[in-house]
This record gives sequence, structure tokens and C-alpha cells, in this order.
Amino acid sequence: MRTNPSDFITMITIKVLLAEDHTVVRQGIRSLLESEKDISVIGEAQTGREAVKLAEQLRPSVILMDIGMPLLNGTEATRQILKVLPDCRILILSAHDDSELIEQVYAAGAYGYLLKHNSSDMLAAAIREVYKGKKFFSQSVFKRLKTILSGSNLQITSRETEVLQLIAEGLANKQIAYELNISIKTVEKHRQHIMEKLGIHDTAGLTRYAVANGIIFVRKADTVTQD
Repeated sequence: MRTNPSDFITMITIKVLLAEDHTVVRQGIRSLLESEKDISVIGEAQTGREAVKLAEQLRPSVILMDIGMPLLNGTEATRQILKVLPDCRILILSAHDDSELIEQVYAAGAYGYLLKHNSSDMLAAAIREVYKGKKFFSQSVFKRLKTILSGSNLQITSRETEVLQLIAEGLANKQIAYELNISIKTVEKHRQHIMEKLGIHDTAGLTRYAVANGIIFVRKADTVTQD
């Protein structure tokens, strides 16, 4: 009996971590990926901080990351993960495609960017491509990306962006200190530096800036209130 050499080839399994705060969307993506023989979903994260923690624990090959994650947005989560796991490939999956967001995640080190209305076949193909170390962007994102210079014009640091997101999400200084494992005085200094850099002097203004620059995402039913 002749044996086909291909029978001895072991299929490579791409280990994927899903980072998406909407349960229904996350379950739908998982269902789609589980139908692919070479892709295995090894974990799910509902917040940016959970994504960072699980990435360190599970060491996935590819992370499928939503931008609008609570507690720590997808851009900052991407930066933090790649500091610890520089070989991890992060693929952004988002409903948002404005140039500033694309600029931010590209500068953070993301290997690709897909929109949520793209086909499931494209999603699987993108995961395979970034796993191989190749960039993958949906057509509309790629067109915008070509006009982006470097992403080096961001005014505030990565840590300040973390603090700003938590301020905009309504956390008090004590809560932010606990979340970031820093002192309340350090939080206050970060808040002061952010306000000085941006020329904004109230929480409502900081929240509007965070929304306008893709640091947090506000659903239509949400409103920004004055101090």
C-alpha cells in the first residue's frame, strides 16, 4: 500500500485570542473561526486590560483586537502586549475606519486592520497572513493608510492615554490609582499634565477629546455631561 507523503504533514494550528467587549459579537466571531481547521481560539477578553493579561498567560500567535475596549482601548492594549510579546501578531477588527484611528494602531504595531463588515473569509485569510508576518488591511483602510505619515504627532504619552481613558469612562482618581496600581498623587500629576498638554481644564472637555480621538467610544445612547 502506497502512502501519500502529505499524510505525514501536521497542520499548523494558529492560536488566536479574541479581544472584543460585546459578547454576541465575540461569540459570533468565535463560531466563524472554529469552522477553520487551522485556527484555534484559545481565549477571550472583554476588556483591554484582560487582553493584556491573557496575552501574557496564553501566548497566542494572533490577537484579534477591537479598538473600543473598556478600561484600556485596543490601541494601548496593542502597545502593552507588544512590549512583552514582540513576536505576537495583532489584527485590529473594528467598525471604525477614520484616519486617526488607523494611524494610531499602525504606529502601535498592529499587523492588520479589518472592518467588521468585511467577509468571514477575509477574516480567516487575514489571520493566516499576519501569522506569517505579512501586513493585511482591508481595501478602504489601506487607502487611508497610504496618506498617513508616521503617527509620531500624538501629544500625550501611553500612560497619560491610559489615565485619560479612565477619566473619560467616569472613574475617580482613587479608582484610577487602583486600576493602574499607582498612587493617587501620581494620577493627579498625570491628570494635570494631560490638561496642560491639551489645553483642556475640565473633565467634560477631556471626555470630548477622548471620544473625538478614538480613545473611548460612546454609543448613541450615551451622552457627555458637564462638570
